[in-house]
Amino acid sequence: MTLDLGALRRHPDVEGPGLEASDAADRLILDEAAAFIGEARPGEIVVVDDSYGALALAAADAGARGIRVHQDLITGERALTENAGRQGLAAAVSSLPLGGELFDGARLVLLRLPRSLDRLDEVSALIAAHARPDVVVVGGGRLKHMSPAMNEVLRRRFERLDVSLARQKSRVLIAREPQTAHSSTGAVNASGGDWPRSARHDDLGLMVVAHGGVFAGTGIDIGTRFLLAQLGDAVPDAATAVDLACGTGVVAAWLARARPGLRVTATDRSASAAASASLTAEANGVAERVQVARADGLESLADASERLIVLNPPFHSDAAISTGIAAHLFADAARVLAPGGELWCVWNSHLRYRPLLERSVGPTRQIARNAKFTVTASQRAG
Repeated sequence: MTLDLGALRRHPDVEGPGLEASDAADRLILDEAAAFIGEARPGEIVVVDDSYGALALAAADAGARGIRVHQDLITGERALTENAGRQGLAAAVSSLPLGGELFDGARLVLLRLPRSLDRLDEVSALIAAHARPDVVVVGGGRLKHMSPAMNEVLRRRFERLDVSLARQKSRVLIAREPQTAHSSTGAVNASGGDWPRSARHDDLGLMVVAHGGVFAGTGIDIGTRFLLAQLGDAVPDAATAVDLACGTGVVAAWLARARPGLRVTATDRSASAAASASLTAEANGVAERVQVARADGLESLADASERLIVLNPPFHSDAAISTGIAAHLFADAARVLAPGGELWCVWNSHLRYRPLLERSVGPTRQIARNAKFTVTASQRAG
């Protein structure tokens, strides 16, 4: 391999300083897959959840062409595009949504193992349903993020599973001989298992639909429940609202159901979250009033254009706690809020976001607080 992985760059994002665009797990995946990469013909390699393009571009540098790539985060997809352009490899890779077309005819799948077992199951089911019978899946990750349960997930979808030796605190799982994808009832499902899944929450009158790996899945986390309990008459009356970092779209669907005249924009940088939010809106009969966008924050919205933004900010970047994501979203909300508009936010109380909200958005009042969470409303100055 002649490509210098250290030369790759992240798309400007807020994950925190010091993160590289590749790591030891990427290098181990590439070493274990080297022979398979050399044997693959154009269009036979698929790369999934390659953080910033290291796997796809190393394969392209080794001569592979027609490489199909899916990255859940839009920031990762943009990093791949920028890195491919800088390395003169843009023609060798293309980004596709997660689905059957991504894996049709695949002979080799390079995979960064997700921490979510549901995400791994959905991806594995799609591979088993659509890739070639002789497909080889080379999936790797850092040991601290791996568990024996990953082996069991892969064994449900593949007849053979080999485990590499550990190297530099990383390991690779190699799966072969895909089984026919089945649903939980045993019926064949060529779409790739029983994803997405849905669950009804009678206490809130909501149906939640989720793809694998989306935060809380088909459940509704306790922070979101606490936030919903506060979204009453005190919330500014507005014709439109924004569900920022929407996840499965619970807040967007609830707002649209509670206020029949309201139109809601739901945004998330995760492709699986955006797809789930669209399905959740449809399942609750509000799809015509909920517009979902896969976007980095509020980049698709104009300055000073909204009177109400609602946010349950993520505070994990993979395994690490990071306040950088929340700070980025607070600043974006401040830009998009109209004078007098409000950001309603729920956050883990130990994170103490109120001073940051005061600086980023404006005067902030506490709406409610319990043993774990705080709900605040921050008003954009006129």
